[in-house]
Amino acid sequence: MFTGIIQGMGTVLRLTRRGEDALLEVEAEMDLEDVRIGDSIAVNGACLTVTTNNRRSFTADVSGETLSKTNLVFVNPGDRVNLEKALRVTDFLGGHIVLGHVDGLGKIQEKTVKSGSVIFRIEVESELSRYLVPKGSIAVDGVSLTVNRCDENTFYVNMIPHTAAMTTLGLKKRGDRINIETDILGKYVERFLISGQKKESGINQEFLIKHGFFA
Repeated sequence: MFTGIIQGMGTVLRLTRRGEDALLEVEAEMDLEDVRIGDSIAVNGACLTVTTNNRRSFTADVSGETLSKTNLVFVNPGDRVNLEKALRVTDFLGGHIVLGHVDGLGKIQEKTVKSGSVIFRIEVESELSRYLVPKGSIAVDGVSLTVNRCDENTFYVNMIPHTAAMTTLGLKKRGDRINIETDILGKYVERFLISGQKKESGINQEFLIKHGFFA
Protein backbone atom coordinates (compact mmCIF):
# COMPACT_ATOMS: atom_id res chain seq x y z
CA MET A 1 0.00 0.00 0.00
CA PHE A 2 1.14 3.54 -0.81
CA THR A 3 0.05 7.15 -0.31
CA GLY A 4 0.77 8.78 -3.67
CA ILE A 5 3.43 11.03 -2.12
CA ILE A 6 6.47 10.50 -4.36
CA GLN A 7 9.71 10.04 -2.40
CA GLY A 8 12.07 10.46 -5.31
CA MET A 9 12.61 9.98 -9.00
CA GLY A 10 14.65 7.32 -10.72
CA THR A 11 16.24 6.70 -14.10
CA VAL A 12 15.51 3.56 -16.09
CA LEU A 13 18.73 1.66 -16.77
CA ARG A 14 17.14 -1.13 -18.80
CA LEU A 15 13.95 -3.06 -19.43
CA THR A 16 14.79 -6.60 -20.48
CA ARG A 17 11.95 -8.60 -22.00
CA ARG A 18 11.54 -12.18 -20.85
CA GLY A 19 8.78 -13.59 -22.97
CA GLU A 20 5.57 -11.84 -21.88
CA ASP A 21 7.28 -10.53 -18.74
CA ALA A 22 10.24 -8.23 -18.21
CA LEU A 23 13.01 -7.28 -15.78
CA LEU A 24 13.22 -3.58 -14.93
CA GLU A 25 16.36 -1.97 -13.53
CA VAL A 26 16.15 1.53 -12.08
CA GLU A 27 18.78 3.86 -10.64
CA ALA A 28 17.14 5.60 -7.69
CA GLU A 29 17.62 9.16 -6.50
CA MET A 30 16.55 8.27 -2.97
CA ASP A 31 17.85 6.19 -0.08
CA LEU A 32 17.38 2.46 -0.65
CA GLU A 33 19.22 1.32 2.48
CA ASP A 34 16.01 0.22 4.22
CA VAL A 35 14.63 -1.58 1.13
CA ARG A 36 14.98 -5.35 1.36
CA ILE A 37 14.63 -8.05 -1.26
CA GLY A 38 10.92 -8.85 -1.53
CA ASP A 39 9.78 -5.38 -0.48
CA SER A 40 7.28 -3.47 -2.59
CA ILE A 41 8.11 -0.26 -4.41
CA ALA A 42 5.86 1.76 -6.68
CA VAL A 43 7.33 2.71 -10.05
CA ASN A 44 5.10 5.24 -11.80
CA GLY A 45 2.38 4.04 -9.43
CA ALA A 46 2.73 0.34 -10.29
CA CYS A 47 3.50 -1.87 -7.30
CA LEU A 48 6.58 -4.00 -8.04
CA THR A 49 8.63 -6.42 -5.92
CA VAL A 50 12.31 -5.65 -5.43
CA THR A 51 14.48 -8.59 -6.55
CA THR A 52 17.96 -7.04 -6.15
CA ASN A 53 19.17 -3.88 -4.42
CA ASN A 54 22.69 -2.44 -4.31
CA ARG A 55 21.55 0.77 -2.55
CA ARG A 56 22.01 2.81 -5.73
CA SER A 57 19.78 0.84 -8.05
CA PHE A 58 17.29 -1.99 -7.86
CA THR A 59 15.65 -4.53 -10.13
CA ALA A 60 12.06 -5.71 -10.20
CA ASP A 61 10.17 -8.27 -12.22
CA VAL A 62 7.33 -6.85 -14.31
CA SER A 63 4.56 -9.27 -15.22
CA GLY A 64 2.84 -9.37 -18.56
CA GLU A 65 -0.35 -8.15 -16.86
CA THR A 66 1.46 -5.08 -15.50
CA LEU A 67 3.01 -4.36 -18.88
CA SER A 68 -0.43 -4.53 -20.50
CA LYS A 69 -1.93 -2.04 -18.03
CA THR A 70 0.86 0.49 -17.49
CA ASN A 71 3.25 2.78 -19.31
CA LEU A 72 6.20 0.71 -18.09
CA VAL A 73 5.90 -1.16 -21.38
CA PHE A 74 7.05 2.02 -23.14
CA VAL A 75 10.07 2.95 -20.97
CA ASN A 76 13.56 3.18 -22.43
CA PRO A 77 16.98 3.62 -20.83
CA GLY A 78 17.30 7.17 -19.55
CA ASP A 79 13.56 7.67 -18.95
CA ARG A 80 12.58 9.15 -15.60
CA VAL A 81 10.11 7.41 -13.29
CA ASN A 82 8.38 8.23 -10.00
CA LEU A 83 9.32 6.11 -6.96
CA GLU A 84 7.60 5.47 -3.65
CA LYS A 85 8.45 2.89 -1.01
CA ALA A 86 5.63 0.91 0.57
CA LEU A 87 3.69 2.53 3.40
CA ARG A 88 4.52 1.48 6.94
CA VAL A 89 1.99 1.36 9.77
CA THR A 90 3.70 4.27 11.54
CA ASP A 91 3.97 6.48 8.43
CA PHE A 92 1.98 9.66 7.89
CA LEU A 93 -0.78 9.25 5.31
CA GLY A 94 -0.22 12.47 3.39
CA GLY A 95 -2.01 11.62 0.14
CA HIS A 96 -4.71 8.96 -0.14
CA ILE A 97 -4.85 5.18 -0.06
CA VAL A 98 -3.07 3.94 -3.20
CA LEU A 99 -2.77 0.21 -3.80
CA GLY A 100 -0.30 0.35 -6.66
CA HIS A 101 -2.73 -1.61 -8.82
CA VAL A 102 -2.92 0.51 -11.96
CA ASP A 103 -6.35 0.40 -13.63
CA GLY A 104 -5.20 1.53 -17.05
CA LEU A 105 -3.67 4.30 -19.11
CA GLY A 106 -4.75 7.88 -19.58
CA LYS A 107 -3.62 10.30 -22.26
CA ILE A 108 -2.71 13.95 -21.69
CA GLN A 109 -4.89 16.05 -23.99
CA GLU A 110 -3.89 19.48 -22.70
CA LYS A 111 -1.14 20.91 -20.50
CA THR A 112 -1.55 24.47 -19.27
CA VAL A 113 0.76 26.44 -16.97
CA LYS A 114 -1.05 29.01 -14.85
CA SER A 115 0.63 31.05 -12.10
CA GLY A 116 3.32 28.40 -11.79
CA SER A 117 0.89 25.53 -11.43
CA VAL A 118 0.34 22.91 -14.13
CA ILE A 119 -3.15 21.91 -15.21
CA PHE A 120 -3.67 18.67 -17.13
CA ARG A 121 -6.72 17.57 -19.07
CA ILE A 122 -6.51 13.79 -19.22
CA GLU A 123 -8.57 11.40 -21.33
CA VAL A 124 -9.46 7.95 -19.99
CA GLU A 125 -11.63 5.03 -21.06
CA SER A 126 -15.25 4.94 -19.87
CA GLU A 127 -14.41 1.94 -17.63
CA LEU A 128 -12.28 4.33 -15.56
CA SER A 129 -14.23 7.57 -15.88
CA ARG A 130 -17.19 6.15 -13.96
CA TYR A 131 -15.07 6.16 -10.80
CA LEU A 132 -14.15 9.85 -11.10
CA VAL A 133 -15.89 12.51 -9.02
CA PRO A 134 -15.09 16.22 -8.61
CA LYS A 135 -12.75 16.77 -5.64
CA GLY A 136 -12.16 13.02 -5.42
CA SER A 137 -8.70 11.46 -5.28
CA ILE A 138 -6.80 9.88 -8.15
CA ALA A 139 -3.26 8.59 -8.66
CA VAL A 140 -1.55 9.75 -11.87
CA ASP A 141 1.77 7.98 -12.48
CA GLY A 142 1.68 7.25 -8.75
CA VAL A 143 1.11 10.88 -7.72
CA SER A 144 -1.86 11.56 -5.45
CA LEU A 145 -3.92 14.36 -7.02
CA THR A 146 -7.38 15.86 -6.67
CA VAL A 147 -9.85 15.75 -9.55
CA ASN A 148 -10.83 19.37 -10.20
CA ARG A 149 -13.48 18.58 -12.79
CA CYS A 150 -14.57 15.59 -14.81
CA ASP A 151 -16.55 15.27 -18.01
CA GLU A 152 -17.68 12.14 -19.86
CA ASN A 153 -14.24 10.65 -20.54
CA THR A 154 -11.88 13.39 -19.37
CA PHE A 155 -10.84 14.95 -16.10
CA TYR A 156 -8.72 17.88 -14.94
CA VAL A 157 -6.04 17.93 -12.25
CA ASN A 158 -3.91 20.77 -10.93
CA MET A 159 -0.32 20.42 -9.76
CA ILE A 160 1.39 22.97 -7.56
CA PRO A 161 4.95 23.94 -8.59
CA HIS A 162 6.46 21.68 -5.90
CA THR A 163 4.70 18.58 -7.25
CA ALA A 164 5.67 19.45 -10.82
CA ALA A 165 9.33 19.89 -9.78
CA MET A 166 9.58 16.78 -7.61
CA THR A 167 7.86 14.28 -9.92
CA THR A 168 7.98 13.29 -13.57
CA LEU A 169 4.62 14.98 -14.16
CA GLY A 170 6.43 18.27 -14.61
CA LEU A 171 8.21 16.72 -17.59
CA LYS A 172 5.09 15.33 -19.24
CA LYS A 173 3.71 16.80 -22.44
CA ARG A 174 0.60 16.58 -24.56
CA GLY A 175 0.08 13.10 -25.96
CA ASP A 176 2.00 11.30 -23.21
CA ARG A 177 0.37 8.25 -21.66
CA ILE A 178 0.21 8.05 -17.88
CA ASN A 179 -0.79 5.40 -15.38
CA ILE A 180 -4.18 5.85 -13.73
CA GLU A 181 -5.37 4.31 -10.46
CA THR A 182 -8.83 5.41 -9.40
CA ASP A 183 -9.93 5.63 -5.78
CA ILE A 184 -10.53 2.18 -4.29
CA LEU A 185 -13.53 3.50 -2.32
CA GLY A 186 -15.51 4.06 -5.52
CA LYS A 187 -14.90 0.47 -6.61
CA TYR A 188 -16.21 -0.93 -3.34
CA VAL A 189 -19.31 1.27 -3.46
CA GLU A 190 -20.04 0.05 -6.99
CA ARG A 191 -19.54 -3.56 -5.91
CA PHE A 192 -21.92 -3.15 -2.96
CA LEU A 193 -24.55 -1.56 -5.19
CA ILE A 194 -24.34 -4.35 -7.78
CA SER A 195 -24.43 -7.00 -5.07
CA GLY A 196 -27.41 -5.34 -3.39
CA GLN A 197 -29.35 -5.10 -6.65
CA LYS A 198 -28.76 -8.78 -7.43
CA LYS A 199 -29.90 -9.91 -3.99
CA GLU A 200 -32.65 -7.30 -3.78
CA SER A 201 -31.48 -6.63 -0.24
CA GLY A 202 -28.49 -5.28 1.66
CA ILE A 203 -26.68 -2.18 0.44
CA ASN A 204 -28.21 -0.56 -2.62
CA GLN A 205 -28.99 2.94 -3.84
CA GLU A 206 -32.19 3.13 -1.81
CA PHE A 207 -30.29 2.11 1.33
CA LEU A 208 -27.60 4.76 0.75
CA ILE A 209 -30.18 7.51 0.16
CA LYS A 210 -32.11 6.49 3.27
CA HIS A 211 -28.99 6.73 5.43
CA GLY A 212 -27.86 10.09 4.09
CA PHE A 213 -25.10 9.09 1.70
CA PHE A 214 -26.91 10.81 -1.19
CA ALA A 215 -29.04 13.92 -1.11
